[in-house]
Amino acid sequence: MSQRYTIRLTVNGEKIERDVEPRLLLSDFLRHELRLTGTHVGCEHGSCGACTILLDGQAVRSCIMFAVQADGHALTTIEGVAPDWTASSGPEAMHPVQIAFWEKHGLQCGYCTPGFIMTLIPFLEENPHPSDEEIIQAISGNICRCTGYQNIVAAVRRAAELMG
Repeated sequence: MSQRYTIRLTVNGEKIERDVEPRLLLSDFLRHELRLTGTHVGCEHGSCGACTILLDGQAVRSCIMFAVQADGHALTTIEGVAPDWTASSGPEAMHPVQIAFWEKHGLQCGYCTPGFIMTLIPFLEENPHPSDEEIIQAISGNICRCTGYQNIVAAVRRAAELMG
């Protein structure tokens, strides 16, 4: 029988307590235990950025962390970025980064988009007026196979305007 550990954390503002196996990846915990499937898994090596979440406000790769490492921390997934948004509420209920991606067509298939958004929220909070070079550096850890990145950079510029 595998040993289990009790973890207590806050996910998208909700206090969670679960017993988990010590080798359970945080991305799998979020997707399979909590059914927060907006956290995508791409490379499973921390290289593509699709699994990016916020841990105590900082962008981290959930596929290279164990769930037990999140014990005692606050996590935000893409589902927690605009918790009041519904299909009928319109874009004004979304986070400014989400609005900017929508306005500037910063996504195509959308698989990488949650990871980009989770990477960019703390980046823009720390750097509200980034240069294109700073934007390119900030998103360099996120892979998109569809867009060619120009619209993503334009979306980050627009998000900076909306957040400023």
